[in-house]
Amino acid sequence: MRIVKSAFSTEKWLALVVSLPTANATLRMRVWRAMKGLGCAVLRDGVYLLPAGRGLRQALRIHVEDIKQGGGSAYLLNVTNPSAEEKSDFQSLFDRSEDYLKLMGRVNEFKAAIGSIDAAAGRRQLKALGRDFEALVELDYFSSRGKIESDALLTEVETLFLASLSAGEPQAVPGSVTLRDTADYQGRQWATRRHLWVDRMASAWLIRRFIDPQARFLWLEQPEDCPDEALGFDFDGAEFTHVGQRVTFEVLLASFGLETDPALMKLGALVHCLDVGGLPVAEAAGVEMVLAGLRASQPDDDALHSVAGGVFDGIYLNFKTEEST
Repeated sequence: MRIVKSAFSTEKWLALVVSLPTANATLRMRVWRAMKGLGCAVLRDGVYLLPAGRGLRQALRIHVEDIKQGGGSAYLLNVTNPSAEEKSDFQSLFDRSEDYLKLMGRVNEFKAAIGSIDAAAGRRQLKALGRDFEALVELDYFSSRGKIESDALLTEVETLFLASLSAGEPQAVPGSVTLRDTADYQGRQWATRRHLWVDRMASAWLIRRFIDPQARFLWLEQPEDCPDEALGFDFDGAEFTHVGQRVTFEVLLASFGLETDPALMKLGALVHCLDVGGLPVAEAAGVEMVLAGLRASQPDDDALHSVAGGVFDGIYLNFKTEEST
């Protein structure tokens, strides 16, 4: 879920009264865009209203100086202790409910296209919808109806879209993660779904690098093909799969006591972001692009596992270096 900011008070307001020279069309357009960008209510031509707080006074003062330098006049007034009726009237001017409804309409259009839309284009559209939501929240000073619903719908659609990119993604199971003894998991056969993607790539790298150096991997056409003696990971019913909020990579970290390594934890956050979304990670877009390229160029999963391992080695060493500096 995205961060939802608290609503403003209705006790203090800011009124900006401006008079702009008719000959300066550039200034008029700049002021109009600035007031729209701040989410100002327009009381009448040249009179704008905002609630006081969150740096809005300073933002308006900057525009006051700009207007004066452009040959206009501007006055920033404090409106305090308004009546109950005035407070209600003022607040109603900032109702963003219709804006949220329009956004939800666009999100539902995207939802209907899941499965037919190109992966790269879908990611761009999803990011754009997320940015538009965050921009709307910035201007939603009084928590209008639709904020929570829009957030929930975006989260649902993001999950559906990511799931559509890799059929057979496991469903998270409730419960806790049991700590295992690495000594009991040496020289084993590990199995997961073929056509590796982020969580399976990273998990296979983690297994070979930190858990079972002699691990042998089996890439399954269907999860049902997993042999009884193999250790399954990242599919429904596997020995190691999504638990609660953890993706498989994070479950393996917890299962084998690897959460004490800050670099692995940072890598876990990266894998989580790319696999199921959630909190953004700065490196995610670049890593996703590299892994997508490798996946497209390496149809053989053994070869893909090998080259992807080099990528995860590099990421891990970079995170390790950052931790030591």
